[in-house]
Amino acid sequence: MPQGRFSDLVSSMARALVDEPNAVEVAEFEGNGSTVVELRVAREDIGKVIGKSGRTAEAMRVLLAAASQKSGRRVHLDILD
Repeated sequence: MPQGRFSDLVSSMARALVDEPNAVEVAEFEGNGSTVVELRVAREDIGKVIGKSGRTAEAMRVLLAAASQKSGRRVHLDILD
């Protein structure tokens, strides 16, 4: 995937989940064979992004892993508060 596509995917998922989609901020950083995507949302929306027992966050990570298979890069999602 071209650079920025992982952050676009995370941004789309997060905006669909939260009450304040304008507060969603996503940053993408390239490393040696891996990519880190940082997600920041409004404080009151953090629970919606993480989900019960972390299930929503884990589902987002699974989708990122599936999307990254084609590029051969490992992608890590960090949810920041």
